[in-house]
Amino acid sequence: MSMAFLRSDLLQLTAYSSHPGKDGHRTTGPMDQLDTNECPYDLPLHLKAKLATATHGLAANRYPDGAYLELKAAIAEYANESSQLPGQFTATNVTVGNGSDELIRSLLIVTCLGGQGSILVAHPTFSMYAILARTLGIPVVTLDRHPEDFAINLEAAQRVIDHPEDVPVRVVFMVHPNSPTGNGLTPQELAWLKQLPENILVVVDEAYFEFSQQTTLPEISRQPNWIVLRTFSKAFRLAAYRIGYGLAQPGLVATLEKVRLPYNLPAIAQIAASLALAHRQELLAIIPEIQQQRQWLLSGLGNQTPLLAWPSLANFIYARPQGQPTAMADDLDGWFDYLKGMGTLIRNTGGGLRITIGSPAENQRTLHRIQSRPLE
Repeated sequence: MSMAFLRSDLLQLTAYSSHPGKDGHRTTGPMDQLDTNECPYDLPLHLKAKLATATHGLAANRYPDGAYLELKAAIAEYANESSQLPGQFTATNVTVGNGSDELIRSLLIVTCLGGQGSILVAHPTFSMYAILARTLGIPVVTLDRHPEDFAINLEAAQRVIDHPEDVPVRVVFMVHPNSPTGNGLTPQELAWLKQLPENILVVVDEAYFEFSQQTTLPEISRQPNWIVLRTFSKAFRLAAYRIGYGLAQPGLVATLEKVRLPYNLPAIAQIAASLALAHRQELLAIIPEIQQQRQWLLSGLGNQTPLLAWPSLANFIYARPQGQPTAMADDLDGWFDYLKGMGTLIRNTGGGLRITIGSPAENQRTLHRIQSRPLE
């Protein structure tokens, strides 16, 4: 069957797979799900009951609130609290999306669409920046990170800014801390981002802020070309509800509202996010345990195991087979298949293995299985 009506470049594009494996689907059954950086703990039952009560009275035949003012105000309050800058943010600084992916797509639309610019990313990093750009026909400039610590090659990055090969760079995407490698932005990287001209948008993705407690939010008041993205999918335990948000100066937020789809956040998602923020002290009380378990697993992997793991500020660890600066694909596939067969599902991405920090029992099983793999 002919599909000549489709864009030829899209026919060559590989779709994003949230659970890459042999079939691209997540395994079901008795499996430790340590592949997508979710919180290992569900919402407490009493909060689920509150959510059920709050959603019981929803009129299913009516569209949800499309302005999100109450939710935006609650997000702004949390942003003020987490940045330790009381009063800096209001609802006018907040935009919300159906996951951060929708916000990334909107940012690309308002900056680069129609041949207006390209994006700059440093590999390995979150793959959706490049995937979403390419679906919109936007060029992607990719830099390699330094292999020893995954820092960005700032000299190469500046050369790309000063001497673009095709269209000029209009957006720079950075994850803080980075996924899949877990490293935060260095002082040198932050200084470089701050000196970029105002005709380049700086996107700092802080999806894992609650685990790192490092934020660039104070820059928003000083930098009109900055936006910080965050999510409710990780520390707030709401991955099933798909709620992302961004914080920027009001002018950028207002422009993003022009391309946002109407009613893009379902009513139940709005209620869930508001509930999570109202109970954030309870939900985020688990963070110290995850941080402690992260260090425990790192220490265990450093004790004569076949994998080399890097320090992490997020709720996951990045590792590669010992003695290989750049892991071979078949070695990584072997580790993925072995752990999956043993009952631990991880992610093979960016030239390494990304292992989500799970519950203490899951982490103990993970370390035991890694230590127990027969050497060939």
